Amino acid sequence: MLFAVHMTVNLPPDLDPAVRTSTVAAEKEYARKLQHSGEWLHLWRCAGQYSNLSVFDVTDNDRLNELLWGLPLFPYMDVTVTPLARHPSAVR
Repeated sequence: MLFAVHMTVNLPPDLDPAVRTSTVAAEKEYARKLQHSGEWLHLWRCAGQYSNLSVFDVTDNDRLNELLWGLPLFPYMDVTVTPLARHPSAVR
């Protein structure tokens, strides 16, 4: 199942710098692992924002929920999930 996921990060300004650094590093490693596994197909930065638009290919809703809740930055995110379906006019 394909899902478009828009994630906006809202780190508190008073977050301990060491916690920020370690959390962002853990997020990067987690995202790379999921991209290499094939579950996180696309990761696009939204220009001028601390946000991204991603496409996930997972077995079901529960798996997507598990992956999103596993994101180290998840407690600081606003997340919007859109299930995707093939468009009849798409050439691929």
